[in-house]
Amino acid sequence: MGLAAGVIRFIISALVLIAVSWLSPGFSVRGGVVGALIAAAVIAVLGYLAELLLGERVSPRSRGVVGFVTAVVVIYLAQFIIPGVVSVNILGAIIAAFIIGLIDAVVPTMLR
Repeated sequence: MGLAAGVIRFIISALVLIAVSWLSPGFSVRGGVVGALIAAAVIAVLGYLAELLLGERVSPRSRGVVGFVTAVVVIYLAQFIIPGVVSVNILGAIIAAFIIGLIDAVVPTMLR
């Protein structure tokens, strides 16, 4: 993935987090666009670490039950790393992971 595609993907991730924050009860991102960019970075790093530890089956490319559960855990853990930016409860993490998964399925593959 080139630099431009990476930047576009990162910005889309932050915008998705803002939208999910509006749509999902129990999930909020504070700090506007900057907060969403920080949250997107932390969630991306946690997702990357989960993929390194658990293998390809937890990657966004192979979402299944394991991938969904991993997304829920990653979203939930983000609040402990950046407590002033992300606030989420378990139900909020489940709903957020579901909405993010739906949006991820619609975004063209080249931007994911």
